[in-house]
Amino acid sequence: MSRNSSPAQHRRQRKAALETRIEQQRIDMLVDAHRWHDASRSIDDVWHEAMRWKAPIYAISGLVLWRGVKNRNTLLRYGRRGFTVWMLMKRMRKLLG
Repeated sequence: MSRNSSPAQHRRQRKAALETRIEQQRIDMLVDAHRWHDASRSIDDVWHEAMRWKAPIYAISGLVLWRGVKNRNTLLRYGRRGFTVWMLMKRMRKLLG
């Protein structure tokens, strides 16, 4: 604080500096939020697609488990088939990608 400035003037200057700093922080936060949204868009798209199929997946898995409880051999057979399909898909992605 200089000799010629009053305390009120000093407060106004300090307030203006703080408001400028806050405004810059808000702009930085908006830019970072936009970048975050762009970076996570593919994950969000996959999540939304999975949520779209949530009810049919629950129904099918419930039927499979119900059948599996009745006959354990059937559950093991479906488990092996599912694992085989998963491994084939993984291998195909690796070969084609």
